[in-house]
Amino acid sequence: MVTTTTIAPAKTRTRLPRWLRLSLPTDRRFARTGGQLDGLRLHTVCESARCPNRWECWSRGTATFMIAGDRCTRACGFCAVTTAKPLPLDAGEPARVAEAARRMALKHVVVTSVARDDLADGGAEHFARTIRELRAACGEELAVEVLTPDFNGERAAVKTVLAARPDVFNHNIETVRRLTATVRHRATYERTLAVLRMASEWAARQDGGRRLYVKSGLMVGHGETEAEVLETMRDLRTAGCELLTIGQYLQPTPTNMPVTEFVRPEVFVKLRRAAAEMGFIHAACAPLVRSSYHADEFKREPNLNTAESGRN
Repeated sequence: MVTTTTIAPAKTRTRLPRWLRLSLPTDRRFARTGGQLDGLRLHTVCESARCPNRWECWSRGTATFMIAGDRCTRACGFCAVTTAKPLPLDAGEPARVAEAARRMALKHVVVTSVARDDLADGGAEHFARTIRELRAACGEELAVEVLTPDFNGERAAVKTVLAARPDVFNHNIETVRRLTATVRHRATYERTLAVLRMASEWAARQDGGRRLYVKSGLMVGHGETEAEVLETMRDLRTAGCELLTIGQYLQPTPTNMPVTEFVRPEVFVKLRRAAAEMGFIHAACAPLVRSSYHADEFKREPNLNTAESGRN
């Protein structure tokens, strides 16, 4: 990892190193998954954020649903989601997400959203309604993971989501403390840690019932140092985070922040080992890892001492 913090606009993107190049699958399930989502008028982070794993995930019949529209009230430098004045919430969206999950026979569903700073609760009740609709349509055996915005740190909003009983509460810290102001528009490092602490404290108070896991993730390649990444990991663990993702930042469009460094695969292996030493239950650390990539694997592979895989 480099020590420079200079981030300048880039009109062209740097050629990807060999370990980040993907071959596109031809599995017919890719088109079928897209058709199911289009027919229900749903947004996915796979498309809106231009995720590099979309081809693989859709070919596996999985997707991450993005609720509350596709217009974000923030303008984070790394993100390809459109920044614009949002439209009113679609009251029928939670039921359509549940129907999509039912049709796709999902066992683990990930629900995320744009930031909705225009709403009094930041969209928390919309999250809660979506969780309840998923449970009603797919049964209690469905694992529901939510990847939420920070709700401006409002405890009541975080509680609204937690009270709907997700299995995983994920809120990404995205980058190290020093680079937060540059990478994450209107977000703060300490606010993210506070939100994760709220979720961890909620989980600790639960006596029986569904087990809640607290999760977060960050990207590397913005100009952070390895020491700063390790510091961030320790801060997340102290806040009660149990599940962790670390992946390579890839510039989604020429107008987004450029990549400062392509971090080599062996560095991710080192970070995963560090996560084990810190006490994380599961850590997916590899160049193409994203927050929701193979999100259910922590249940099948909870031991951080198992063999490394290409993307975890």
